[in-house]
Amino acid sequence: MLEMIRTLIVDDHIIVRIGTIEAIASDPGMTVVGELAAGEEVCSAYASLQPDVVLMDYRLTGIDGAEATKRLLEEHPEARVLFLSVYDGEDDVGRAVEAGARGYLSKGAETSELLDAIQTIASGGTYFPAELTAKLERQKLRRPLTARELEVLNLLIEGLSNKEIASALELSLATVKLHVSNLLVKLDVLDRTQAAVTAVRRGLVHLDD
Repeated sequence: MLEMIRTLIVDDHIIVRIGTIEAIASDPGMTVVGELAAGEEVCSAYASLQPDVVLMDYRLTGIDGAEATKRLLEEHPEARVLFLSVYDGEDDVGRAVEAGARGYLSKGAETSELLDAIQTIASGGTYFPAELTAKLERQKLRRPLTARELEVLNLLIEGLSNKEIASALELSLATVKLHVSNLLVKLDVLDRTQAAVTAVRRGLVHLDD
């Protein structure tokens, strides 16, 4: 008799967890061994439950899915993580891959695709749909933003002026103007409005955070 694929679900929305459990239960070769809402609990749960695949949401209570994955793989390098998230911007996917994810799916994926992805990753493979693979390739060509540029970008998106950003970050106005100029170049946009739209589309920032 073949061993069942053991999955651990990490998602802070109980309705999503229930739906994912039902989807996995439709495959007689898979079972859910645990469910979590917080990323901080992943390492201890993995150690006790020993799942074959961890289904990871990006947005979680506390640390996000990328950080949770990074911590998990530092303690358990054999762990196999599949992201299942509403966030599918190229920077979202890129950060997940950098953290060690073996696959990434949108929560809008069909049940059959989710089950295929779990099976593939449990068998040692990777699973990235073609559209996400294309986003990854684009993300690799981008010039990364610095931590300070990300801070400026977030405040810019909140609608703060350069003067207000300078005050909030305790920087000179000239330094803030330089950061904003660099942001426009790196994001390949002409103005602050385009910068905000592009940042959200790519997953650099999330308006609901």
